[in-house]
This record gives sequence, C-alpha cells and structure tokens, in this order.
Amino acid sequence: MKRGGQIIYSGPIGQHSSKLIEYFQGISGVPKIRDNYNPATWMLEITAPSVEDQLCVNFAQHYRDSLLHENNKKLVKQLSIPAPSSRDLHFPTRFPQNGWEQYKACLWKQNLSYWRSPRYNLVRVLFMTFASVLVGALYWQKGKKINNEQDLLNILGSIYVLIQFLGANSCTSVLPFIARERIVLYRETFSGMYSFWAYSFSQVTIEIPYTFFLSVLFVSITYPAIGFYWSIYKVFWYFYTMFCTLLYFNYLGMMLASLTPTIQVASVSASFCYTMMNLFSGFLIPGPAIPKWWIWSYWIWLTAWSMKGFFTSQYGDINTEIQVFGEQKAVSFFLHDYLGYNHDNLGVVAVVLLVYPLLFASLFTYSIGKINFQKR
Repeated sequence: MKRGGQIIYSGPIGQHSSKLIEYFQGISGVPKIRDNYNPATWMLEITAPSVEDQLCVNFAQHYRDSLLHENNKKLVKQLSIPAPSSRDLHFPTRFPQNGWEQYKACLWKQNLSYWRSPRYNLVRVLFMTFASVLVGALYWQKGKKINNEQDLLNILGSIYVLIQFLGANSCTSVLPFIARERIVLYRETFSGMYSFWAYSFSQVTIEIPYTFFLSVLFVSITYPAIGFYWSIYKVFWYFYTMFCTLLYFNYLGMMLASLTPTIQVASVSASFCYTMMNLFSGFLIPGPAIPKWWIWSYWIWLTAWSMKGFFTSQYGDINTEIQVFGEQKAVSFFLHDYLGYNHDNLGVVAVVLLVYPLLFASLFTYSIGKINFQKR
C-alpha cells in the first residue's frame, strides 16, 4: 500500500520475490533490479512518490487496471461461497479465557507497568517521604504538648496540610498515567484480548499495595515525630484514615480521567475538587460554623471525613483540661463543641472513609469501558 491506503500490489510473492519483481518490472519505465539487491528495498524505492512523478505512473491506478486485480476479485468471490458441507465458525465465548484468567493476566500486566513507571511511583514515594519528614520536623513532639486551643489547632493544621498536599499529589499524578493506559485499553479490548472489566478491576487492585506502602511510610515517619499518644488503637486509626484518604484521592483521579476526553479537562475537574475539599474540610471554617444552607457540602466532601478520622481518633477520648479561649475545658469537649468531632461517631467515619474509595473505583470501572472518547 502507498500513502492514503491505496493498494499498489496484492498477490503472490513467489520464490525470492520473483512474482513481485516480475509485476513491477512489467510497468513501463521502472528500472530493473540489480543483482543481489534486496527486493523489499528495491520495491520501496521504485514506488516512492518522487519516482511516480518522474515516471508519470500511478501505481495504485495501474494495479486497479491490471489483470492481477481482476483475478484477485474473482478469487475473493469464489472463496466467499462456503462449501456445501461446511459450517460457520462459532465460538462459545467472545474471549479465549474466562474472567478470572483475564483478570490475572491484566493484573500481571499492570504489575509490570507500575514497576517500570518510576516517573509515577518513585516520584510519589519521594514526595511522601519529603512531606512527612518536613511536617514531622516542624511539629516535632508537639502531639502531647497541648496547653491551649492554639496548640491543638496547630496539630490540626499539620494534618490538614498533609491531607491536601499528599492527596492532591496522588490525584494529579495518576491522571496522565490513566490517560496513556486508556489508549492501550481501546486497542487491546477491540482485538478481543480481554474485557474492560478485567482491565478496570486490575487497575483498581494494583493501586492498593502501593497505597498501603505509602501509608506505612507516612505513619512510620509522622506518628513518632509528632509524638501522638502511643497505643495500637490510635496507630491503627491513624494508618486506616491515611490509607483510605490516599485511596479515594487515587480513585478520584482515575474516575476523572475515565469520565473526561482529555487530560486537560480532567486536570481542570480535579482542580475544582481540590478547591471544594479545601473550603469545606472543616479547618478553614469549622463544621458547626458553616451556614446551614451549605452544610450539605461539608458532609459530602471527603477531606472533612479524613480530618474527623485523624483528629477524633487521636484526641476525641482525651479528657485533659486545657485553656480554651480563657476557660478550662477538656480536649474532647473542645473538639465536640468547636469542631463538631464526636468520638462516638468514629464508626460512622470509618464506614464513610471506606465507601468513598469503593464508590470512585466502581465509577471508574464502569466508565472506562462504557465511555469511548476515540475520534470516529
């Protein structure tokens, strides 16, 4: 074929390309092939557009007018009529393997892809390490040194900054990765290699061990550095909240990449989400102080629940009295009265933190296969 998809030769090659050489040498003006010359190179040279202009020959038109083309059409018509005793090809399933085998193959593919993508995974590990060390150094051993409401709000601010920066970094970094992988998905699902369900479930699954590692890294650095209260219960809640937070930010980015046609649109959508999460996180404006007609936004945006998980688990059961706006009040009372954090609602927080990653992962799983942004 030549540029434009026009066929210039279709037929038998022959031994040592003898049939191909015979066809092109039969065209007036085409130079003969030299001895011991590569037939493929010779064919590409003589059919170049510049040679066509020199010879005033249209190879595509010459093929359409040739006897070879007529014979090919007759052969196609002859072979298109099935033999009387033959049966149509039939396959019981669309794919050669069942769903579980497809999932395992896609998971292994994703594993190799992630391991060979240091620009994505190594960068977010380094970013997590740097941010955790920085915050740990700034708030060194401040976790138990709570004398007044300002000390408590300083710790709250450190958690707020970590959630916003680490979450936004996770969401932003996953956008180009999913956008590139989507192109591969279009090609391989069209060829019948696997279903989009197998791909999307494997994509969701492969994020879990990396997020788990990042959460362990975060807890290992910040928890002893800030000096929170040591107990298995509090460490677990600290880890669980960070794990779910990173998961829903990752899955949010994956969902946005699957719902939008380009990475630019996905980035703009993600920026809008960051702004709303920042505004209604419960730090800039405490939950009880948000106007009633906006309180719904406080309840649905994710970072507010992460803040509750972090702070309620660490200080919601601490009854030590501190100086709060000139009065002596327990830490737990201040959290409930000023921030709206109630230790009794920690179970609800745990459920919500788990529901959001599942919701975003489900939307990604559905939309990546059902919404096709290929240009027709």
